[in-house]
Amino acid sequence: MIKKNSLLHPSPRLGEGTGVRYWEKMGLHRGQSLVEIILAMGLAAVLLPALLTGLVTTREGKAQQNQRLEASAYLKEAQEAVRSVREKGWANVVPTGTYHPVLSGSSWSLAAGTDSPGGFTRSLVVSDVFRDAAGNIVSSGGSPDPSTRQVTTTVSWDTPTASSVTSAFYLTRYLDNLTHVETLQSEFDAGTKTGTSTSNSSGGEVLLGAGGYGNWCEPNLNLSSLDLPKNGVANAISAIVGRAFAGTGENASGVSFANVQITNADPPVPSVLGTYNGFKTNGIFGETDYAYLATDNNSKEVEIINLTTNPYSEAGWFNTTILGFPVNADATAVYVSGNRGYVTAGSWLYVFDLSSKSGSRPPVGFPHLLVGTGTSIVVSGNYAFVSVSGSPIEMQIIDVSNPWSIFQAGYADVNGQDGKHVFINSTATRAYLVTNASASLAEFFIINTSSKSGSRPTISSYDANGMNPKDLAVVTGNKAIIVGSGAEEYQVIDIADETQPVRCGGLNLDTGVNGIASVLEPDGDAFSYIITGDASSEFKIIEGGPGGQYSTSGTFESATFPDVGYSTAFNYMSYTATVPANTTLQLQVAGADQVSGSCPSSGYVFLGPDGTSNKFFSATGGPIPLNDDGTGYENPARCLRYKAYLSTTDTFASPVLNDVTVNYSP
Repeated sequence: MIKKNSLLHPSPRLGEGTGVRYWEKMGLHRGQSLVEIILAMGLAAVLLPALLTGLVTTREGKAQQNQRLEASAYLKEAQEAVRSVREKGWANVVPTGTYHPVLSGSSWSLAAGTDSPGGFTRSLVVSDVFRDAAGNIVSSGGSPDPSTRQVTTTVSWDTPTASSVTSAFYLTRYLDNLTHVETLQSEFDAGTKTGTSTSNSSGGEVLLGAGGYGNWCEPNLNLSSLDLPKNGVANAISAIVGRAFAGTGENASGVSFANVQITNADPPVPSVLGTYNGFKTNGIFGETDYAYLATDNNSKEVEIINLTTNPYSEAGWFNTTILGFPVNADATAVYVSGNRGYVTAGSWLYVFDLSSKSGSRPPVGFPHLLVGTGTSIVVSGNYAFVSVSGSPIEMQIIDVSNPWSIFQAGYADVNGQDGKHVFINSTATRAYLVTNASASLAEFFIINTSSKSGSRPTISSYDANGMNPKDLAVVTGNKAIIVGSGAEEYQVIDIADETQPVRCGGLNLDTGVNGIASVLEPDGDAFSYIITGDASSEFKIIEGGPGGQYSTSGTFESATFPDVGYSTAFNYMSYTATVPANTTLQLQVAGADQVSGSCPSSGYVFLGPDGTSNKFFSATGGPIPLNDDGTGYENPARCLRYKAYLSTTDTFASPVLNDVTVNYSP
């Protein structure tokens, strides 16, 4: 029987149909397996190294981390060793190079080369640091800073993996900030003074050798005095070097004029060279060959006396007139500038010609009506400064540049009292004025006359403490002297700080002091000459100054600062000073290395804060420049000095150096 399925699906013959498909199917399976094997091998080639590396890293990471931690500990130890060495002093800091720390007991030091603690390699590389002109650290250019080092610390290892840790830091000298101060006279006296001197007026200071070998603030009457001829009361005085010119005015019992010679000896000796008589003298201006006297002679208010004749003779005169009409008023003050004379008589200021000294001298221009009675006069340049009494103002500034058109340019109103005498500094920027005594106000005034126009301001004032002032002089060394009657009749005022004048000395002369003049001799002697009411010795000499030969400029070079025993970085210098108008004070500094174990006595190179010789330190201070090239100026150094340069264009004023402070780091 034939099966249905067999009929529907006949069996293939051998070699046909079914066999072919079978072998085809078998070949397909074999190709697929080969691909899978190849893919598996590729993946293994990629993944196995990573897996193996990860396995190794996992196994060795712990060890590498431990190495790094241990290396960091050695690095920190080296850094602390360096700091320990530094703290023992900058002198222990090694030069540039490679080092390693060495512990001896409890003390660290640095030795050349590297070391190998715990199988590591450790090094400390010390290198120079460079700074630009502004002091900033730069990687290239600039100048080496001898007070700064860069320390680079490295610790390296080879296993399990070669590696290292590194750290860098700066090491500076400035752990300590010590100071050296010079402020006492004894400290300044150790320095070298050229045209300068020291004093102890304010606890120790340096100033220009401002004339004289005495001390203005310690006046005495130990020097010779002189009895002027006859019995008159001397009331006027003027002086030049080697001469004093005195006259009477209080009464007619004395000579009109006495020419006093003062020898340039130690002590000076005064003597009367000659006299002239015939009237009362209220004011004097003296020169080598002529004396000009303000008199009570109504036809010759100014007498011109020839001092080259023997006996003295009248050379010429000036009669005060207005539009040719005589004005009968006693002359009160006279002044000479160039070929012109100036005189106050009553309430008028006159200018007269002195191109010749002979005969009647003609007026120049028109007289000027003052606001009161002129009591003294000083002429400087185009201006006449006149003290005035009987007026609401005490000083007038008169423009005399054109005698035909004289006018008041400025004035000073100080205390409502009579102006008695005015003194002008050499640059006419300051007026010093005394007035009659006041029960409640000051009598001595410093007035700013830098401008000559309008109301001139008072800088400061001083109460004469009961004295009734008559005259004043501003002398060398920033001192003013006022004289008069009552209380302390000779008072010395320190005006170095013109905003705060203070008394620094004085004398009681109960007969009163009627006038004062001062001189500064070329050899450095300074004196004040006074005329008093002492009938037996009217003329007296008082020596002044703080000591030292006077100069309009000078230098002070300090002694070498105390040696601390090793090279020191000097960091900063500042100073305090009083610098009046028309004066200057500047400082420079010099560092030097020792020579044969000692600081040199000379040859210091002085520089300013920028390291050049044409700059100077200001009082507010500045950094002391660094230089360590081994020649000339050096810092760090073992030896340090400073140098002060003082100058003045006003012979009555000097800058004052009070103290110097230097900051340094050993």
